[in-house]
Amino acid sequence: MIRDLFIKDLGWKLFSLFLALVIWVTVHKILLGSRAEEDAAGARTVTYDNLPVQIVSEKADVHEFHATPATIKVTVSGPAEVMDQLQASQIHATVDLSDVLITRDLHCQVEVSCPPRITITLVNPAKVSVVPFDDH
Repeated sequence: MIRDLFIKDLGWKLFSLFLALVIWVTVHKILLGSRAEEDAAGARTVTYDNLPVQIVSEKADVHEFHATPATIKVTVSGPAEVMDQLQASQIHATVDLSDVLITRDLHCQVEVSCPPRITITLVNPAKVSVVPFDDH
């Protein structure tokens, strides 16, 4: 009796299993393909060289300090319609010294801000040195 449960109509059971597998694979490929096309068609990447690094602080006067290097390279990506309107002046690179004890040869993380819907993919260099201007 239990043997008949597995053996009876074995051909139809195997055919049904095969058909279900084919349908699942087809739907899975369609779903993955449509997601990949959206990413490839809708995203654009742009690199901006020589973006100036600004030093900011709530507590200290930063006019006597500068960043080395003074400019960085930033790569951003986003939807094509947003990237078409993006200007380099809308991307801001800053070093915040508000919570830092200012000393010689200070290495700080560069913080980059962009408009909405823009993703920062690369900041090079990610850290800069903050040094006082030489009076010489």
